[in-house]
Amino acid sequence: MENQLPFEKIKRELIVKRKAETSPKYGIAPEKRPTEELITYGVVNIDKPKGPTSHQVSAYVQQILGLTKAGHSGTLDPGVTGVLPIALGRATRISQYLLTSGKEYVGIMHLHKDVDEATLRVAVADFVGKIMQLPPIKSAVKRQLRERSIYYFEVLEIEEKDVLFRVGCQAGTYIRKLCHDLGQKLGCGAHMTELRRTKAAAFDESTLFSLQDLADAFYYYKNEGNDKYLRKVIMPVESAIAHIPRIWVLDTTVESLCHGANLKNPGIVQLESGIEPEDDVAILSLKGELICLGKARLHSREMMQEKGIAVSVDSVFMQPGTYPKVEKKN
Repeated sequence: MENQLPFEKIKRELIVKRKAETSPKYGIAPEKRPTEELITYGVVNIDKPKGPTSHQVSAYVQQILGLTKAGHSGTLDPGVTGVLPIALGRATRISQYLLTSGKEYVGIMHLHKDVDEATLRVAVADFVGKIMQLPPIKSAVKRQLRERSIYYFEVLEIEEKDVLFRVGCQAGTYIRKLCHDLGQKLGCGAHMTELRRTKAAAFDESTLFSLQDLADAFYYYKNEGNDKYLRKVIMPVESAIAHIPRIWVLDTTVESLCHGANLKNPGIVQLESGIEPEDDVAILSLKGELICLGKARLHSREMMQEKGIAVSVDSVFMQPGTYPKVEKKN
């Protein structure tokens, strides 16, 4: 596929540093977590309807599942629909790693005058790359010019003055403003009439469920003891880090990470290629459980050495005590 967000373009290879086994006594593979735990430590990809704010949708999810907290991955205007991943309970902090990731939208832009198709396509192509954008008057950020990256911007269909388009962009890009600025460039004026988010980080429309789907699935679980549908609707927290490079560690390394210790090279079993210093990285157990997230200090190749600190840990997700503490030898 030609139109890809930055993380989709990176083809990472798995590098095995050493052979190691994981004990069945500790931890549990994400797909085998009990349903009750999934509800308080999972992610649901809601198909946001027109009308409510993102915050209200998040509140509805909390209400349906009886949770005290949930967090969404980037605000959508009330009139915008589509992909809105919502992290549940203990997983809420994962939202910050989705907020800054690339997004994709499909929308309709109305041109105020007739424009030749070739002229339109040339103007659209000029907006791909780095652009300067002034946020709209009604926005959640300070109104000053800022640079944003447009990864791709394509015209899908034209019907008179209405243009169906797809755009992949950096987080924090205002699509309504993009349409306005394109209209200015064309000299005819333009405005956005409809918008739908089709991707947010690794989430896309393939895993979307409505609020009603979630409510029905939870009803079957609570009242009929059938969790099959709910386990399809709610995904493990690990689904939210598919766009982040990963490192797997020894069982004996897990507990220290749960207490916020940085990851040292000797604890690494395998890792993905292409990791650069300052990249966000996910540290996993050999069962695939998310332990923590942090910033890489070394390149992937340097992590193959036995000395050095590979990752500075920022956010710990695994509960301490999940894996045994390693006793220090005298």
